[in-house]
Amino acid sequence: MMFGLLLYSQLENPFMIYFIWGIGILLTIGLIVSVIFQRRTGQKLKDELAELDRLKEGNVEYELVVKAMKLCTWHVNPKLRTITMDNDFRDGHDNYIPLPESPVALSYEMIDKSDVQRVITALDDICTGRSNFYHQQYRVRSGNTGLTYWEESFAIIADRDADGNPSKIVGTTMRIDERKKLEADLINARNKAEESDRLKTAFLANMGHEIRTPLNAIVGFADLLPVVESKEDRNQLINEIQNNNRKLLRIIDGLVSMSKVEAEAKNLVKSQTDLVPLLKEIAQNHATIIDQQNVTLVTQFPYAQLMINTDVPKLTEIVNNLMQNAVKFTQKGCITLGYDLQEGDHLRIWVKDTGKGIPEADQAKIFDRFVKLDEYIPGTGLGLSVAKSHATSLGGTIGVDSHVGKGSFFWVDLPLG
Repeated sequence: MMFGLLLYSQLENPFMIYFIWGIGILLTIGLIVSVIFQRRTGQKLKDELAELDRLKEGNVEYELVVKAMKLCTWHVNPKLRTITMDNDFRDGHDNYIPLPESPVALSYEMIDKSDVQRVITALDDICTGRSNFYHQQYRVRSGNTGLTYWEESFAIIADRDADGNPSKIVGTTMRIDERKKLEADLINARNKAEESDRLKTAFLANMGHEIRTPLNAIVGFADLLPVVESKEDRNQLINEIQNNNRKLLRIIDGLVSMSKVEAEAKNLVKSQTDLVPLLKEIAQNHATIIDQQNVTLVTQFPYAQLMINTDVPKLTEIVNNLMQNAVKFTQKGCITLGYDLQEGDHLRIWVKDTGKGIPEADQAKIFDRFVKLDEYIPGTGLGLSVAKSHATSLGGTIGVDSHVGKGSFFWVDLPLG
């Protein structure tokens, strides 16, 4: 067709051929430009599709990270001071979740009073651009239970306006209850370790005196025996030696018991035994060491026989330690050893004395190791601690009710079986 048009133009009008050739060249150039444009457009479309795939893949990875870290993501409009939660993968069903575009001030109402001012100041700093980063730990009141839980939040400035002021802030929040509990446990463990170290130092400093006092008495009185001719004087020296022997033995027994108590805490050897003869024997043993002119030792047993299933050596050591404590601190009056049956198949063994009593502020710590409220009273400060450890291993509890100047009532509750 084109060829025919050229032939016609050449025959009818020779100038027309130049015009037709010009149009053809323009059409050819336009076709080439169109092909190039389409190729570039196609390549751009491919690049955009690839970028979209990368964005989708990035969003999946982002969501996976947020879920794995159990985070809540949010953003704040610094100008309007509103907050919106974007995702929430935190643990728990009592988390505070504000409505979209809620005023930030509403969130402040849920924060613990002791933390809220610090959080307000930190968030205000980043919203006004005075700070580029936000990080706070605080307690939040649950709307469902009324209890509080710990949160930790991070935030940065994500966008700024033409003047450089923050226009968007993005942040994350996570619950840190377990971390705070672990921190508290570590602090308590450290404090206990420091206190234990302090008490051990005091114990070792005191132990030399505690052991040396009866030992010196034994050695001194033993040296006097060969030169004393009076039978009465010799008997008195022998009594003093025996008394100091018992004191030294009690000190050593306390040390040995403390060294074994933790190792044997789970090694219970229970057997059926009659409680009454056991308590009577303990009472008789302590009747020989009290000041019988000023102190009376009595027993109070509601039944003549009571069969229990327990670890007899541990129970014996518990009662012995309670009795020894009463003997040490009772200078005048009465010491009573007894037991009662409690509800729920439990037994309460108790020791009541008319001694000096224990201040209320000190009653919680007297069962700790190496604690001595009166440094002038002989002892290692281990007896009540050993009694508590044994009572716990037997599935029981131990305690005291005491008033200064009126005496003390020590008790241990144990299961019958």
